[in-house]
Amino acid sequence: MSDNDYTYAVARIRSLELSLFSASTLEQLIGCADYESAVTFLLEHGWGDPQGETDADAILRREREKTWETIQEMVKDMTPFDVLSYQNLFHNLKAAIKGVCTEHADPGLFYEGCSISPEEMVRIVKEKDFASLPEFMRQAAKEAYETLLHGRDGQLCDVILDRAALEAIAGAGEKSKVQIIKDYARSLIVVSDIRIAVRCCRTGKPLEFMTRAMAECEELNIQKLMQAALQGEGAIRDYLTQNGMGEAAEALAQSSSAFECWCDNQLMETIRPQKYNPFSVGPLIAYILARENEIKSVRIILTGKQNHFPENAIRERMREMYV
Repeated sequence: MSDNDYTYAVARIRSLELSLFSASTLEQLIGCADYESAVTFLLEHGWGDPQGETDADAILRREREKTWETIQEMVKDMTPFDVLSYQNLFHNLKAAIKGVCTEHADPGLFYEGCSISPEEMVRIVKEKDFASLPEFMRQAAKEAYETLLHGRDGQLCDVILDRAALEAIAGAGEKSKVQIIKDYARSLIVVSDIRIAVRCCRTGKPLEFMTRAMAECEELNIQKLMQAALQGEGAIRDYLTQNGMGEAAEALAQSSSAFECWCDNQLMETIRPQKYNPFSVGPLIAYILARENEIKSVRIILTGKQNHFPENAIRERMREMYV
């Protein structure tokens, strides 16, 4: 589609953006007395389906489905949106491999709405028909399957597929002519590598593990980042500060919650300029990512309510919103 072909879709997206939860709306949700009243709040705001299930997972799953249904109604060619499903697609591959190797594939572990259905993914793994996967998944799928089947190393299986997902996203970003996809890919890889470094530092993972887990990117020298992770969190904070990521260093020093918020907020900063883009596919991609961020924030609040966290503890985990 040309930019002009997106004019109607962007106009509709602008109206839908008005219904996205703002920070003040999330504050009202946090202020609900308990989990049940928080769920009622969501239903009153049109979340879920009037005659549908009322448990949190069903409501959030339905909201994600609504997002994609809306995009599919407006756009004939869904190719520009493929990259947004890569992480879910690799997650489903991971679930299928673990299900087949343990002879217990749990349907609840799969994401719907991917280009390969959960049933087909399980079939591919069972029959070792990896050639039926997209080319960017084949080698990683085979390697992860053999690793889990023969070595019973579930963690290494995860690392192989997680890195392959990042590399697929990076590759899509490099090839795309759409600026927001390029920006999305770069932002995601940077944040993912920093997260890996922090988690490896905290769990004492060796250099070899980090080398297998991290994806190359121009914005980071991952060799120096890995060396910093081996030295401790202080060294990671120094590396981030020296590379213009002082806010990340401050968040890491503050708390794990603050650091995770910083990571997710980077994506919102990446897509926010699309609010002023009137014609291209950019605003549609930004809307999908904004909805994912919104759903994630609501899930955090509901989880906090279920576990009787105080409001301040929930509030510090809140992400920046698109609106």
